[in-house]
Amino acid sequence: GLKELSGNIQLVLDQDEKVFNLAKELYQSRSLLVMGRGYSFATCLEGALKIKELTYMHSEGILAGELKHGPLALVDNELPIICIITRDPVYKKCVNALLQVTARGGRPILICEKGDIETQSLSPGLHIEIPHTVDCLQSILSIIPMQLLSYHIAVLK
Repeated sequence: GLKELSGNIQLVLDQDEKVFNLAKELYQSRSLLVMGRGYSFATCLEGALKIKELTYMHSEGILAGELKHGPLALVDNELPIICIITRDPVYKKCVNALLQVTARGGRPILICEKGDIETQSLSPGLHIEIPHTVDCLQSILSIIPMQLLSYHIAVLK
């Protein structure tokens, strides 16, 4: 995992134009939710914090398993939701949360593993692909699109 990390980081950075195009769609939004579970939950919190710090946009990191305890009531086709979903031990639980969001008209933006067509097919929204690595390093790759997104939204504002 560590030997491949720098190359994997470059693969994520190579998607900067895709992240910039996403920022153009999101920069006028009032709020943004970032959802994940397991190792990805800390990434969600950090990503939401970066968005708040750089863009002054309301953003919250939410635990996918706690969706029914409030955040699900906010879901509609207008609220941007970023879902970090990788093939880790909590994948099936994240899929359940993703399906709940789409059932209520949400169009989540996925940060998922490269080539994961099955996961991408579950959401009508956009997706950003990250390389697969060991679970404890996955967050290093998952946070990069969030940092780029924060930067691009701030510049656009």
